[in-house]
Amino acid sequence: MRKSSVVNFFVYLVSLLPFWVLYRLSDILYVLLYHVAGYRKAVVRENLRNAFPEKSENERRQIARKFYRFLPDLIVESIKMRSISAEEAKRRIAIYGIEELERHFEAGKGVVGVTAHYANWELGIHRLSLLTDNPVLIIYKPLHNKTVDTIYNSVRSRFGAVMVPMKQTLRKIVAYRQQPHISVFVADQTPMHRDSDYFIRFLNQDTLVYTGAEKIAKKTNFPVVFCHIDRLRRGYYCCTFTTLVENPAEVPGHGITDIHNRFTEDIIRQKPEWWLWSHRRWKRKPKV
Repeated sequence: MRKSSVVNFFVYLVSLLPFWVLYRLSDILYVLLYHVAGYRKAVVRENLRNAFPEKSENERRQIARKFYRFLPDLIVESIKMRSISAEEAKRRIAIYGIEELERHFEAGKGVVGVTAHYANWELGIHRLSLLTDNPVLIIYKPLHNKTVDTIYNSVRSRFGAVMVPMKQTLRKIVAYRQQPHISVFVADQTPMHRDSDYFIRFLNQDTLVYTGAEKIAKKTNFPVVFCHIDRLRRGYYCCTFTTLVENPAEVPGHGITDIHNRFTEDIIRQKPEWWLWSHRRWKRKPKV
């Protein structure tokens, strides 16, 4: 039996546990991550200090604590995705602004969706897949660990999402060009220097950003819609669709990338605890 099959079966067994049991496990995991192991505490502290120099040390500490309290919830909820029913997934994420997608689809257009590592973006894949009969393409950056990558993709595609590696984005979107669809980019990832040379000011720091969503939007002139997933309470979220750019071909330079990154930053500043602060987002520096 392949390693991925064994791990996948174990994940499936754990996912069968009811939410209340998973959240008890999350409570234990919080203690282990935050109080015992101190998982990436130095990274989180540095990120928060640089992002919010205007906040006091106590304010940043409170944000960090809330983040670490949420992180194990995100982990167990992501495991639950392996077996969660369609009805339960729908119940867990309320939808707002669906008319923004529908009007683009009714016009026969594809949509360039943009989101971030905020709240439970993973569960958002299931909810979006169940929201429309039109193809849902999820653009992702393959993990180095092939076993984990295979498991993630099998879970994410349970309700029909089409997983598209970054390097195949244009080819896959061209294949769907003649029919309404949405291709979703998680646009706050850290690119390699060979993949992008565009820096912006994001959360008070020079930040290397991907421009893939912008490039696809300009080539196709598909509207750019932000998928904002917010946390309401433990285990429950909402997703709000907002059209950021109607006609990408008319936006000069890197205007589209600037727009969706500003939108993301505004969301993070309002409720910073739901963003992935343990990520080494600023490891790429401008070349001198």
